[in-house]
Amino acid sequence: MNRMKTALFMMMVIVSISSFAFAEGNAMKGKAFFNDTKAFAGSSACSYCHPNGKDLEEAADKKEFRIMGKTRKNLEEAVSSCILNSSKGKAIDPESEQMHHTVAYIKSLKVKAAAPAAPGY
Repeated sequence: MNRMKTALFMMMVIVSISSFAFAEGNAMKGKAFFNDTKAFAGSSACSYCHPNGKDLEEAADKKEFRIMGKTRKNLEEAVSSCILNSSKGKAIDPESEQMHHTVAYIKSLKVKAAAPAAPGY
């Protein structure tokens, strides 16, 4: 009986960890979507306007986005707006795996603070 409880507990832990990982997204998969011209059924990839993530380095910290004269409340809305308006693609569910991965990639572009210089001799 104890083995069964332990096995059940371990399965619950694994499911919890994997669902958390999904919610966070995978930056490498997101980069693939970002560079794929067919990912969002549009005319171009995100990288067409943002080569190597250009101009997205501060997106991870933004609370609002102004795109084409409209305010977007979060990064998911900003991504959807670009897909629909710039690429003429199809909207994707903000809770989808594809969106989580794409957002994870964009957040990974965040400019890292420079390391402090080592003291001189």
